[in-house]
Amino acid sequence: MYISELFRIINGALRLDTNKVRNYAAFLADKLEQNGDKPSADRLRKLLTENDHQLHQAHIASSAPPVDGETRFPLLENTNLNDPAETPLIITNEQKDILNEFISVAKCQAQFEARGVSSSLALLIFGPPGCGKSRLAREIARELGLKLYVARLDGLISSFLGSTSKNIRAIFEFASRTPCVLLLDEFDAIAKLRDDTQELGELKRVVNSFLQNLDSLGTQSIIIAATNHHQLLDPAVWRRFSYRINLNNPGIELREKMWHEFLKPIKWTEKNYFILADLSDGFSGGDIKEVCLRMKRQLILTKKNPSLKDAFVGLLRLSSGDGAEGRFLFALKDEGQCSIAYKLREKNQKLYSNSTLALLLGVSRATVHRWAKKGECIDGKPKK
Repeated sequence: MYISELFRIINGALRLDTNKVRNYAAFLADKLEQNGDKPSADRLRKLLTENDHQLHQAHIASSAPPVDGETRFPLLENTNLNDPAETPLIITNEQKDILNEFISVAKCQAQFEARGVSSSLALLIFGPPGCGKSRLAREIARELGLKLYVARLDGLISSFLGSTSKNIRAIFEFASRTPCVLLLDEFDAIAKLRDDTQELGELKRVVNSFLQNLDSLGTQSIIIAATNHHQLLDPAVWRRFSYRINLNNPGIELREKMWHEFLKPIKWTEKNYFILADLSDGFSGGDIKEVCLRMKRQLILTKKNPSLKDAFVGLLRLSSGDGAEGRFLFALKDEGQCSIAYKLREKNQKLYSNSTLALLLGVSRATVHRWAKKGECIDGKPKK
């Protein structure tokens, strides 16, 4: 059960890395206590405390996340994994298969190493903003019982270009001696194509430095990289990540599940969930979550159950911005109600009946029926 930690303690001892020995021994003590063996945990902690007091003090200082040498700003952020408001992870079966394999390998990596089988634990997560890349990393860290440290590489590059390579080395050294999952966020900022003529020579050297640090880290730490712009990545970077998950905007089945989960405790009819799933085509999971959060706030403030119109208005407000061209609702954002009714009926006449359009627009069925009969819209805009 504890073979992975024992391997790392021995590895640290053979390399004369006292920080690594102590960090993984402390981690082992925590696992022993969590599994009900508090006497062994206390004994191990006592051994750590009593054995060489001077080294113990050095360990305390070195166990803190690294900071930039010039500004003293932290290079890593320790993420809270116990957020009670965390929503369920909703991904496709194919994505689940990759995730489950990655977690299984991470849990058994010591056994692979003992048998001389490579167990690379570098995962690349890519896709548009709001599709759950950070959420997926938190799920992995929770499943493995590890802390999650996030390095936001876009800020690292833009603020500290001259000392970037040094900071990268400090981040990887910390990950090599500390039981954790290291998330490299905004990964494209540091792993851009080395032949990009628009970039500075320093940035090209940074990419090389990153690759060297990643290679030297080996399989002892768990590295996750996340990017919104995977097309910018250097081919050499892709080869370092044997596990890859593409988180695109969710399809209609996933969107329907998201509306079900994110709206709780608000309950609607199955037809309404399907209507929202259809209307949110081209939206990210983060967009859907935001609309649901607004409606939950409305429920608390007004003590009234939100309507289908409230959700529709929320989606219209979020339809512009990044990725707007892929959203059907973006074309309806500035249209009048009659024009919206016509275009929705044109999209799916069976789904967007007069009664459904009345609910979405907050008007009577008679009004919608009158709009359908007229040659032009009541607000003066033509139907076609």
